[in-house]
Amino acid sequence: MTVEYVFASALVGLREGLEATLVVSVLLAYLVKSDRRESIRWVWLGVGVAVALSVGVGALITFTSSSLDFEAQETFGGVMSLIAVAFVTAMVFWMRGAARKISGELRGKLSDALAIGPLAIVVLAFLSVGREGLETAVFFYASAQSAGSNSGPLVGFLIGIAVAVAIGWALYRGALRINLSRFFTWTGILLVFVAAGVLGYGLHDLQEAGVLPGLNTLAFDLSGPMPEDSWYGALLKGIFNYSARTSVLQAVAWVAYVAVTLTAFLWPARKVADPVPPQGATP
Repeated sequence: MTVEYVFASALVGLREGLEATLVVSVLLAYLVKSDRRESIRWVWLGVGVAVALSVGVGALITFTSSSLDFEAQETFGGVMSLIAVAFVTAMVFWMRGAARKISGELRGKLSDALAIGPLAIVVLAFLSVGREGLETAVFFYASAQSAGSNSGPLVGFLIGIAVAVAIGWALYRGALRINLSRFFTWTGILLVFVAAGVLGYGLHDLQEAGVLPGLNTLAFDLSGPMPEDSWYGALLKGIFNYSARTSVLQAVAWVAYVAVTLTAFLWPARKVADPVPPQGATP
């Protein structure tokens, strides 16, 4: 186990876990404040089903991969890496816009669910938490594949989720106040680089499987000055999936992904101007 793999996975676990715990804390706080404590059990039932489904999906992905031959494993791993990148990218942009309004939206949905009945509450909690759980399962598989037999990704995810639960509980109890927009901005920037590394690793898997060409067409070979088994090489590999022998396709995809995604993520949100009243009308 290395600290590098722990850090990268802990970052994803913290981000995903905090989203889930924020959702749960908002739902619970609304039920408590509206004196509907008897419905809390339905929220926890939905959360439990979501967690069980996420664990089941993770186990299914791992079992499916282990039963394949080498080329099929590489293809499967590459596709799962690309799916993980898509999930993380969507998550980063979604939280950028939802950080400020997530509480109000969830309270509105829960109010509607309360009017329908317990099953609606279970479904709302399941859907609200399940998305983060499925994303975590897919990204965990991609991280574990890149780490090989290293246990760092599992430890990192558990640490990140544990910290997220602690933060969520403190927010729920009113003991902690943080700027969620700023928090999700900085973690989003770091996750863009993490996702870019997973993208490069996934493309390398597909090249090894023969699905994509150019495995031996290298952009650079730093096996001498910066080997992957050195402490600095291991640091870069654990956080950014650095490869000492990087193909042209990997390098181009990494640079393009970071340039486009980071620019779009940091681009100021467009402000909607107030409508101009007709001439002669009272503003």
